[in-house]
Amino acid sequence: MDDPDLLVVGGGINGAAIARDAAGRGLRVLLVEQGDLASATSSASTKLIHGGLRYLEYYDLRLVRESLTERETMLRTAPHLIRPLRFVLPYTPGVRPRWMVRAGLLLYDLLSVGGSLPWSRAVRIKDPALRPGLSHGFAYYDAWVDDARLVVLNAIDAAERGAEIRTRTRLHAARRKDGRWRAEIEDVATGEVAAVRPRAIVNAAGPWVEEVLRGRLSAGGEDRVRLVKGSHIVVPRLSAAEDAFLLQEPDRRIVFAIPYEQDFTLIGTTDVAWDAAPGPATISDEEVGYLCAAANRFFARPITSADVVSSFSGVRALHDDGRKNASAVTRDYMLALEDKGAPLLSVFGGKITTARALAEEAVDKLSGAGLGGGRSWTRRATLPGGDIGKFEAALGAAAKRWSRIDPAQLRRLLHAYGSRLGQWLGDGRELGEDFGAGLAQAEVDHLVRHEWARTAEDILWRRTKIGLHINAAGAARLAAYLEAAR
Repeated sequence: MDDPDLLVVGGGINGAAIARDAAGRGLRVLLVEQGDLASATSSASTKLIHGGLRYLEYYDLRLVRESLTERETMLRTAPHLIRPLRFVLPYTPGVRPRWMVRAGLLLYDLLSVGGSLPWSRAVRIKDPALRPGLSHGFAYYDAWVDDARLVVLNAIDAAERGAEIRTRTRLHAARRKDGRWRAEIEDVATGEVAAVRPRAIVNAAGPWVEEVLRGRLSAGGEDRVRLVKGSHIVVPRLSAAEDAFLLQEPDRRIVFAIPYEQDFTLIGTTDVAWDAAPGPATISDEEVGYLCAAANRFFARPITSADVVSSFSGVRALHDDGRKNASAVTRDYMLALEDKGAPLLSVFGGKITTARALAEEAVDKLSGAGLGGGRSWTRRATLPGGDIGKFEAALGAAAKRWSRIDPAQLRRLLHAYGSRLGQWLGDGRELGEDFGAGLAQAEVDHLVRHEWARTAEDILWRRTKIGLHINAAGAARLAAYLEAAR
């Protein structure tokens, strides 16, 4: 690529969405990510596209309204990847009075007026998986998403519109000179350094946003990031119902318990201040104990740390609004633009639900600062594979076309690839080596060639969630195959 118009630093959801938006407006875009796409915070979410019911308690009505609007947009533009999910909120006295819960849900409904999902209602709970006495509550709807795949689909769309996506590549340093940026980018594996001269830079480095801003870009500004660790555990499935559960805890926090990968329940999240440097995070014993206790207040079958089959933690980069309680810090985003000389835009905060809107606003700001480009376009454009119409109808058609594929496996594949499934599945007969848990060589080759996957971890935990199902021998064979193919 010639010198880009825009260098995007960070391959999480915000960086990928900005690269997509900008490329679609005709700008030359280069995105660099020091690891794999979605390898940090963006693959460690609670996997929800939601308005944020609990944000109402902090009077973040604008954020909730925007999030609910974006929820509808995402349901429409990525129906293969994002699907409605009913939440049951068992009522327990002593945390919030019944009238308050009902009023909050009614306000949530009103803020989502015009949306396609059903409104909330009081329900009688008959799920035998819950503890006796939890017979009344409320039900409402939000949506589920595979967070890491959402990032990858944004990157694919960006690339197809002309953007260059370089993973395992970090920004080494950049300085303004002669109306442009002089940036050095480094291949993490080889140490090779290349020079590029973008007209503008977006700093979407997530937890590293301040490090990039003040270290590698030598820029200033008053905005600060607040790092908060959120952790989740995965346990054998606690309820046969397809509902998710919203659990009110005595400390007034809420914990989600969500059906996950057919056989499991995902429980989270925590909110713990993170005072260490940005980087990989792991769940603590205290967090495991907190989440197990949260579930045990509601489910009949008690769980302990011995039941945890997997866990993940992410460090969220929130915009520091001065609140002491980590749970109360706003999930809204803030875009800081420096337009004296070559523009620099830094992204503070944000959530996966509002990434498209964040990207649109970010590119609008850069356009106003002289970067140019066309008009916004992403609100109505489907993400790759999203032009399938109603998912269940598409699944029925797929079942006829690929009758040899196991139905559960075919559902997973259609959720992941949508209308593009046939690009690599073909007639479903020649799929190559079977690594186990439904992962075939043909899919692996596609992920390497077209989705920037390089390692077994990229494939097992981000491009798919097969890491929860595959055995050690299959994972080892996959790793050996990828190593041999390099």
